[in-house]
Amino acid sequence: MDTETSSFETSEMLGTFLASTPLLSESWRLCDLANANSPQSFVVEQVGSIGYVAFSGIQPVSGSDPSFRNLVPLPDVDIHGVFNPLHRQSEEEEPVMVQGALLRGFENIYNNTSFQIQMNALIQTSKSIIFTGHSVGGTTASIAALWLLSFLHSKFLNVSVLCITFGSPLLGNESLSRAILREKWGGKFCHVVSKYDIMPRMLFAPMDPIAPHIKPLLQFWHWYMKSPPSGMLAVPLSDEILAQIFQFILAHLRGLAEAGEEAVAGTFRPFGNYIFCSEDGAVCVDNAASVVKMMYLLLTMGSPSCSGELPESSYEAGVELALQSLGIPCKEPVAGPAMDCLKAARQMGRTPNLNCANLAIKLSKINPYRAEIEWYKAFCDRSDDQMGYYDSFKQRGASKRDSKVNLNRHKLARFWDNVINLFESNQLPHDFHRQKKWVNASQFYKLLVEPLDIAEYYRTGMHRSKGHYIKHGRERRYRIFDSWWKETSGSEKGNKRSRFASLTQYTCFWAEVEEARDRLDALRSTSDPRQLALYWQDIDRFARCAKTLVENKEVSIDVVAKNSSYSLWLRDYNELKSQMEPFRPQFFEFWE
Repeated sequence: MDTETSSFETSEMLGTFLASTPLLSESWRLCDLANANSPQSFVVEQVGSIGYVAFSGIQPVSGSDPSFRNLVPLPDVDIHGVFNPLHRQSEEEEPVMVQGALLRGFENIYNNTSFQIQMNALIQTSKSIIFTGHSVGGTTASIAALWLLSFLHSKFLNVSVLCITFGSPLLGNESLSRAILREKWGGKFCHVVSKYDIMPRMLFAPMDPIAPHIKPLLQFWHWYMKSPPSGMLAVPLSDEILAQIFQFILAHLRGLAEAGEEAVAGTFRPFGNYIFCSEDGAVCVDNAASVVKMMYLLLTMGSPSCSGELPESSYEAGVELALQSLGIPCKEPVAGPAMDCLKAARQMGRTPNLNCANLAIKLSKINPYRAEIEWYKAFCDRSDDQMGYYDSFKQRGASKRDSKVNLNRHKLARFWDNVINLFESNQLPHDFHRQKKWVNASQFYKLLVEPLDIAEYYRTGMHRSKGHYIKHGRERRYRIFDSWWKETSGSEKGNKRSRFASLTQYTCFWAEVEEARDRLDALRSTSDPRQLALYWQDIDRFARCAKTLVENKEVSIDVVAKNSSYSLWLRDYNELKSQMEPFRPQFFEFWE
């Protein structure tokens, strides 16, 4: 039996469960209270051990505001650094961007002394804090939740955070969504969306064509949220214009829904859990592409649901119940696409974890290749020629043992390149690069194999045609593994070593040795005082760094082998240094 159809469909059960808790009704009550107060206000209330913070949906933000749809980068130096966990992990990633006008709105609230005092009190007295808001107040609540999550992360405080929004517009781009998933914060956001609400769908479409109509519509909503009886007295737009807005947004949603995952790059992207509500029930969806498609499908609906016999399969029955909870009639044309959407959402949610499990199996299968290279290193380090691991591979012959190690090097490279491709194409969990198992495995691979890659690079003379290894030959995977290791273990300080490391901890050490050898040769052949000073400056820098690594025993025993490239270079360096010592002050005086 298909694994996808053999299990229960839970989106309807989860949606119904959330709707039955007092969290939604209590949050909605406080949203009404915040809306009844002045614009840009907030309400703080504590119920038992739960603290609620509700933000007003009546804020001076409208569709005619140029910044309403504009995404702005989350500043690197933001409000006291509180959004630090969300910043991009490398220069290759698109920066995290959020809705500019609402970010400024939150900054104004954050700078309010009353807000800071009340939040500090809640953190001290609450086990859980729930942020909530209606319309643009919901987006403000999302920013506030991200602020508190980042703050708690930096202070190691154990307070549960949940954000519940009602009909709120989108907040940020794909990088924001990925950062939230990376931090495992997706489950802390619950966005409630009704069948025909335009506000959560509005930012999927360009604002310029409908901006003149959006402004009075938002003003009407503001009046209605503040005082429903007064709001009903003024109908700002005709039914014809409302229909035009509806169809305009629907058309853009259709394009995004059909494009799927490819549509979200560079645009607003949903994050967290979305609860789609109708008069018949609710369904919970957490996959971004499925959220967009469901927003489109529900907007096309206009009739109540029908009931019928449920399929025998528990999974198919669950999907059928989910459709009925959304108010989608079983005979409607959109019923099929909606059913496919729910199935795809579940499948996409499971696929990254399944891929990760399959990778673990493949990792166990390639471990023998790594073990053979470890054996080869031990053999080289014990060899009578006293050249060590790096130089033995660099000067290898045509033996079967050497050929097997070189083949294993290529097999391991293919495996790890595939890991990176899967991760960057979103086929692995978003926090994959933080999982200790994979960070440690990639780091060990880098420490063991990169010296062989460097040896091969200089053995084949690639440095003469392309340039030295570090700038021109280093594989991208090693730079990625560097960032993974730095992010998870960069702040950890190990104990002082009593013996040499099993593997040299600075994997580009041998590339530095090769560059230092090249500079030493260049120094012997030049008479330009300025160039001599530059060469000596670089050579001395490396000599000091290498000496520190050796003294701290951060290198493998092969580095200090009698006939290793480093030992031979060090002898040449010390000899040349003693010969040129009387002249070196002249070089540095000239340079200065």
